[in-house]
Amino acid sequence: MSKRRIKKVAVIGSGIMGSGIACHFANIGVEVLLLDIVPRELNDAEKKAGLTLENKVVRNRLVNDSLKHALKSKPSPIYHQKFADRITTGNMEDDIKKVAEADWIIEVVVERLDIKKQVFEKLDKYRRPGTLITSNTSGIPIHFMSEGRSEDFQKHFCGTHFFNPARYLNLFEIIPGPKTSQEILDFLNGYGEQFLGKTAVVAKDTPAFIGNRIGIFSIMSLFHAVKAMDLTIEEVDKLTGPVIGRPKSATFRTVDVVGLDTLVHVANGIAENCKDDERIELFKLPDFINTMMENKWLGSKSGQGFYKKVVDDSGNKEIWSLDLNTMEYRKNKRAKFDTLEKTKEIDKVINRFKILIDGKDKAGDFYRKTFGALFAYVSHRIPEITDDLYKIDDAMKAGFGWEHGPFQIWDAVGVEKGLELIKAEGLEPASWVQDMLGSGVSSFYTVKEGATYAYDIPSKKHEKVPGQDAFIILDNIRKSKEVFKNPGVVIEDLGDGILNCEFQSKMNTIGGDVLAGLNKAVDLAEKDFDGLVIGNQGANFSVGANIGMIFMMAVEQEYEELNGAIKYFQDTMMRMRYSAIPTVSAPHGMSLGGACELSMHADKVVAAAETYMGLVEFGVGVIPGGGGSKEMALRASDTFRKGDVELNTLQEYFLTIGMAKVSTSAYEAYDLGVLQKGKDIVVVNKHRQIATAKAHARLLADAGYTQPVKRKDVKVLGKQALGMFLVGTDAMEASHYISEHDQKIANKLAYVMAGGDLSEPTEVTEQYLLDLEREAFLSLCTERKTLERIQHMLKTGKPLRN
Repeated sequence: MSKRRIKKVAVIGSGIMGSGIACHFANIGVEVLLLDIVPRELNDAEKKAGLTLENKVVRNRLVNDSLKHALKSKPSPIYHQKFADRITTGNMEDDIKKVAEADWIIEVVVERLDIKKQVFEKLDKYRRPGTLITSNTSGIPIHFMSEGRSEDFQKHFCGTHFFNPARYLNLFEIIPGPKTSQEILDFLNGYGEQFLGKTAVVAKDTPAFIGNRIGIFSIMSLFHAVKAMDLTIEEVDKLTGPVIGRPKSATFRTVDVVGLDTLVHVANGIAENCKDDERIELFKLPDFINTMMENKWLGSKSGQGFYKKVVDDSGNKEIWSLDLNTMEYRKNKRAKFDTLEKTKEIDKVINRFKILIDGKDKAGDFYRKTFGALFAYVSHRIPEITDDLYKIDDAMKAGFGWEHGPFQIWDAVGVEKGLELIKAEGLEPASWVQDMLGSGVSSFYTVKEGATYAYDIPSKKHEKVPGQDAFIILDNIRKSKEVFKNPGVVIEDLGDGILNCEFQSKMNTIGGDVLAGLNKAVDLAEKDFDGLVIGNQGANFSVGANIGMIFMMAVEQEYEELNGAIKYFQDTMMRMRYSAIPTVSAPHGMSLGGACELSMHADKVVAAAETYMGLVEFGVGVIPGGGGSKEMALRASDTFRKGDVELNTLQEYFLTIGMAKVSTSAYEAYDLGVLQKGKDIVVVNKHRQIATAKAHARLLADAGYTQPVKRKDVKVLGKQALGMFLVGTDAMEASHYISEHDQKIANKLAYVMAGGDLSEPTEVTEQYLLDLEREAFLSLCTERKTLERIQHMLKTGKPLRN
C-alpha cells in the first residue's frame, strides 16, 4: 500500500478555530488553503473606496480579516510569524476548485448540520478520490454528516476534533463515521501524534465525544456543588487549580476565558442527547448560570463573567468576583484551607490526593464529594464513549490540561477508597470495577519494563497501552534504571549506551545539587557510556539558577563563596561542552537563564516546539554568569563574515541579553541566537523528546565523536565596540528608556562582550571571557539595587525596574 503524505491541507471556515487549525498546520510545514464565504454586503471602508462586491479584496475580506486577527492574538497560534506565508486565503465561490489539490480537507464551519451538509455536497464535487475529509465538530453526530455522500467520501470521512487553541491544547479526538476505513483511522492516529504533536484518541460517535463529555460533567458538577456547599468562586478556583495539577485558571477563570455561552451550548447538547445518562440532572443549568446568560455575562469576551475587571477612582485596576448568592460583584476574598496547607511540602501532585480526601475541613468535604461523583461517572462511560479507560485519562490531560486523569487519581487514593467515596455520595460504580477487584486486580494501571499497562475490561487483565514505543517515559523507568541520585537530580540509563540527567529540584532550578549531579553524569558517561542527555518531563525544563542561594550569599557578603559558586556553574557548563562524550540538551516550556546557558553549551539541542527560552538575568539585576555572556560574544564572533559591519552583528547578540528577550516558541529561539540553525532541532511532540534526544546522542557517538579542543579564537572588538555600547546606553538613560541601574548592568555586559577595553580587535580564549563575565556578575551582586531586584523576584515572581 502506498504511503499517504500530507503536503497540502484545505481548511474550510476561518473563524477562531479554523484559523487556529490553519496556523498549526503551517507550524509543522504544511501548505494550507484557508477558505470562507463571500461577504453579502460592503462595509463602510469599501463603500468609501468605491469598491464593488465583485472586487477580489472584498470577496476575500472575511477570510483575510479572520486570519489577520488570529495572527495578532496572544498567545500566538503560530510558532513564527513568517510561517504564515504557508497559508493562502480564498473564498468558497472562486477558489473551491482548489480543494482538488489538497491531501486533506478539514471542515470548520458553523455548528449547524444543514450548513455542514451543504458544504460537504460542494466539496464532494471537487475533491480528488482518496482525499481525507474530516469535520472539526465538537458535538454534531458524525453519522449524520456523511449521509448521501459518495462511497469514496464516506470511506475517507470522519471527525477530527481539535481543542481550542489548536496550537496549545494537545487533544486530537478522531471519531469514525459508519463507513470510515480502518486505514484512515490508523493514519490519522499516527499523523496526529507524530506530526501535529497531539495526543490522538479514537472516540466513539457519542455526544461531546470523550473530552467534553467528562470535562463538562466535571464543571457542571462543580456548578451544582458550589451553592450546595456554600463555597465562593474564589474557594472553588483555589481547590481546583495547581494544587490538584490543573491549570492556574482552575474552574471559573477557565469558563471566563472559554466563554460561558460555549460551555452552555455543549452542556445543553449533552442534556438533550444523552437521555440515558444516569447523571443527566447535572447537565441542567443552575439558576445563576441562566441569570448570567440573560445578562450576557459571558466572560472575557463580554468584559465580565464570574470575574470582572474594575477600575477605582484613582485609576487602579482590580479583579472583582461574582457573589453567587446576591449576583453582584464584590472585592476578591482570599481563600484558605488547612487541608491545602498540609500539601505544601508535597511536590508531586499525585501524592497529594490521599491527604486532600482525608481533610477534616470544607476542602476535605469538597474533594470527597467531587472525586466520588467523578469516579462513578467515568466508570459508567465505559463502554458508552470508549472501551478503554486510559483514553478518558488521555483526553482529560490533553484537552483540559489536567496533570492526572480520573482513573490515575482513583489509583492514587486507592480503588477501594474510591468506591467508599462513591457510596458516600449515594452513587453506584459500574459493575466492571467490582469485577476487576474480584478478579484480583487492584489498580487501573501498572508499569512493567518501562511501559504503562492499563486494565482491559473484556480480558480482565492489564494490557500494554499502545503507541508507547516512540516514547521514553521517565516516570516509568526512574526506579529500575537509576544509576545515581542526589536531592537535585536522578541519573537514569536510557539504554543503548546513553545516560539521562533529570532535574528534580523545585521548578527544576539549578543549584549546588544539580551542578554536582551534572558533573557526576558527565563522569559516569565518560567512564561507562557513550553519551548524555539532559532532559526531564516536568512542567518546565528549568526556570534557571537558584537566585535564592545567590541572594543569601550576596546579602551576607560571602563574596569568596559567591565567586566559587559562579565559577562552579561556569566550569560545569564548560565541562558539558568539552567532555569526551556528546551531550544533548532537551529543553521544553520555560528554559530560562541558567537553563538557556546549559542548552547553549550542549553539543546539540533537541527542543520541544513549545520552548520559551532566553537569557533573562537583567530582570534580577545581573548579567548571564554561567557562560551565557561569553557564549553570545563567541556566537557573534562565529557569524562575523568578511565585509560585515561586525559591530552591528555583535549589537544584535548584546540586545538579546540586554532586553531579556524570551522566545515564544523554539523557532523564535533561532532568531535570538540561543538555538543554532543546522545544529539544533525542534520536535513538535513533547512526548517524543527524550527518545529523539537519545537517538541524536547515539548518532553523534556513532559518527566518531571526539573531545573538542578548547577555543582560543574568539574575536572580540575591544574599545571600538565598547565605545559604541556606552554611547548607546548613555543616550537611552538620558531619554529615560532605561534606569540608571539598567545602564550600569548594560555597561558591565558591554565590557564583557567587547572583550574589555582592548585597543584593537583581538582573538581571545573562552576562559578570558568567562573571567570577565564572572567579575562583572560579582560586582553587580554588591549593588543594593540588584539585591532589591532579586528580592522582589523571589517574593513576587515579577521583575522590578528600579
